[in-house]
Amino acid sequence: MKCYKCQHLMPTTCCSLTIARRNKIKTRTKCRAKTRTRTTSTANVRVAVSLTTTTSIFMTLLFLLSCSRNVTLARLHSSSSTSTVALHGMNSVGNGPVVGVGNSLTTKDAHVKTKDIDAVEGKSVSLPCPISAPLDDVYMVLWFRDNAGIPLYSFDVRDKMNSDQARHWSAPEVFGSRAKFHFDSQPATLEIKDIKRHDQGIYRCRIDFRTSQTQSFRFNLSVIILPEQPIILDRWGRQLNGTKLGPKQEGDDIVITCRVVGGRPQPQVRWLVNGLLVDNQYEHNSGDVIENRLLWPSVQRTDLNSVFTCQALNTQLDKPKEKSFILDMHLKPLEVKIIEPPSSMVADRRYEVTCESTGSRPNAIITWYKGKRQLRRTKDEISNNTTRSELSFVPTTDDDGKSITCRAENPNVNGLYLETMWKLNVVYPPLVTLRLGSTLSPDDIKEGDDVYFECHVQSNPQWRKLLWLHNGIHLEHNTSARVIRSNQSLVLQKITKHYAGNYACSAINDEGETVSNQLPLRVKYTPICKHLDRVILIGASKDETVEVACEIQADPPPRTFRWKFNNSGETLDVGSERFSVNGSRSILKYTPVTDQDYGTLSCWASNEVGTQNQPCLFQVVLAALPNAVSNCTIFNRTELSVDIQCIPGYDGGLPQIFVLEMFSTRSGITRFNITNTEEPQFSLENLDTLTSIMTQENNSLKLRIYAFNQKGRSASYSLPDFSIGSTAFRTDDDVSLTLSPVIVGSVLTIVIISLAVALKIFMMTFLHNLRRNRQHGTKATATAVVTQTGDVYKGGVGIEKPRWQHTDIKSKSSEDLVEDERDPDVIPSQYGKLF
Repeated sequence: MKCYKCQHLMPTTCCSLTIARRNKIKTRTKCRAKTRTRTTSTANVRVAVSLTTTTSIFMTLLFLLSCSRNVTLARLHSSSSTSTVALHGMNSVGNGPVVGVGNSLTTKDAHVKTKDIDAVEGKSVSLPCPISAPLDDVYMVLWFRDNAGIPLYSFDVRDKMNSDQARHWSAPEVFGSRAKFHFDSQPATLEIKDIKRHDQGIYRCRIDFRTSQTQSFRFNLSVIILPEQPIILDRWGRQLNGTKLGPKQEGDDIVITCRVVGGRPQPQVRWLVNGLLVDNQYEHNSGDVIENRLLWPSVQRTDLNSVFTCQALNTQLDKPKEKSFILDMHLKPLEVKIIEPPSSMVADRRYEVTCESTGSRPNAIITWYKGKRQLRRTKDEISNNTTRSELSFVPTTDDDGKSITCRAENPNVNGLYLETMWKLNVVYPPLVTLRLGSTLSPDDIKEGDDVYFECHVQSNPQWRKLLWLHNGIHLEHNTSARVIRSNQSLVLQKITKHYAGNYACSAINDEGETVSNQLPLRVKYTPICKHLDRVILIGASKDETVEVACEIQADPPPRTFRWKFNNSGETLDVGSERFSVNGSRSILKYTPVTDQDYGTLSCWASNEVGTQNQPCLFQVVLAALPNAVSNCTIFNRTELSVDIQCIPGYDGGLPQIFVLEMFSTRSGITRFNITNTEEPQFSLENLDTLTSIMTQENNSLKLRIYAFNQKGRSASYSLPDFSIGSTAFRTDDDVSLTLSPVIVGSVLTIVIISLAVALKIFMMTFLHNLRRNRQHGTKATATAVVTQTGDVYKGGVGIEKPRWQHTDIKSKSSEDLVEDERDPDVIPSQYGKLF
């Protein structure tokens, strides 16, 4: 058991505290306090008696509190100079209260000057309390409120080596953790955080030194209550939110009201524009509501982005409560222009033209118009308050002389826009249109009529040359040919069917030349044979049915056809059931049975203009397969090419075609072929490619040559001993035509004699028929023979559908015609033996 005694240097107070501590077990002891008061006068004795009574009551309460908290009692301090007795107590950890006993405000404290300090609600405030004294140490610092005798904050340095070890205590029901005494600042201050409204009052700071006299300081703390955030109302009393005011248009008035609620002391409500005070006249509305109404007349473009601020101010300790708005405005465009438009534009070429507008807010919308039609192929670019619009435009010839309009407008500004116009100068090659004379009907023109055309030209710049064309060929002024040109007209006099075709006119200016539309001229005429002045040769075997096609040229198409057959003995009309008509073509199915059935077929057609003057002629002859070629010779051989030539065989009475082909004896596939429609002569090139083919086919390729006509294909002739480098081609074992010179000569003699006889018989028959046609009023035109053959051989695979080919023959002399009259007009039966 230990007893700690603390003796105050002043002889008026003595305190003994006993605390039992052993093995962490605390023993409660009864504390006693004795107070001795030394008086120097009767008045002081009375005061001491009163203080003693008060102290006794307070000690009882303090005892109960200290016992419940396991605290020790502090010494009881009594100062004779202030006639005040105080009892200080703390718990074992040094955070208990220190209580002043006696009058809360001494006679000396009443004369301490009070200092006014303002604090803003919710902020912090520091109450100064200088604790420096010359040659003395601070013993204790106590803070009181108003006239209270119990401190609300204590700073106790007793029994401590230095101030850093001092005990701090703050009454929890007053400041609690909100207060903190800073003893090391100059001066020392009591910092109070988060000031409350009820913190307002008078505070005393009392400083006890170890030997020096106690010092006191008084402060009148005023708590300033800031007003609420200003509310901005428009002219209709609606609250404005956000930070934007407007948008307004030029000339509009601004009427806004700033409303502020609360604040102590009463705040000032004022308006500032761009930081400058413009209105501080405010008025009470009701209760603690204050309003300030601002009228800002006729806003201008220069007012854009002006800052309108309402401030509510009732202290300099904090920033004023304020609400700001930035003026937003809708502004019309100031300028619109087309940037460097071209002086002229070429038609059908794309151009990019730029229009620029400035001064609009928000940025102007630019629209383009051609006349009243809006152009939409645009690309806009916006920067700052400038709008650029690029028009992609392809002018046409019709745009020449028209205007392009660029319009800039702000849709938020009613009825206000700017526009600029640009007149187009479009240059282009001439626009040429050809028309038939207005008095002519295109469907009623026939041979012998007069026709005229009109050429209409539109151009910029003006045309300087005009040309006329017929089927693409230039027409010159020719009076003898009855072709007359006059300015922009063309006159054709006494036209024939040869004037039919497509007509056009062409105009030239600095931009180029333009050919007009093709205007077809239809000239009606009587039918004519498509193969005019020619006899078509038809090869047919006995009992073979052939189709004989009579093709007519006529405008309009023929309505009727008629056929006739003529041989050396008679002329017969062919019944309509024997032939068919398809437009301008009539097909006769003819089957020769006897020798008398070989002769001449004639065909006539009629249309609404008239009947054909000269018939179409067809000579029907006995025909057979062609003979094989012979005596093929290889010459002009090089490493990469070779020529092959053969002797043709008899053509079977019909034109024949010669084919050289290479085929595989293994697969039967034809590797390639060459066709000659004139003679059996062939040129082979790029032979190096054949070597690779030979390797692929294992040297199984063969070369063969054959002929074919309308009736079919001859036997093949294989080339003997043909090689490419060291690669030899095999010969055809199926047909070997390697003959001795005697056999070859004999065969050639027989063939030549047979051809001569056949030719003589043919000419006799033809001239006889021709003479008979003259007797019937038909003009002789035996100057050519047209032979109907198959299509040109394609790919060496087979014969396609027959087509018409031509072979000219020599006209006979008058002596031959006389001799023909003595010869029998019969085709001999031996004619067929030649095949």
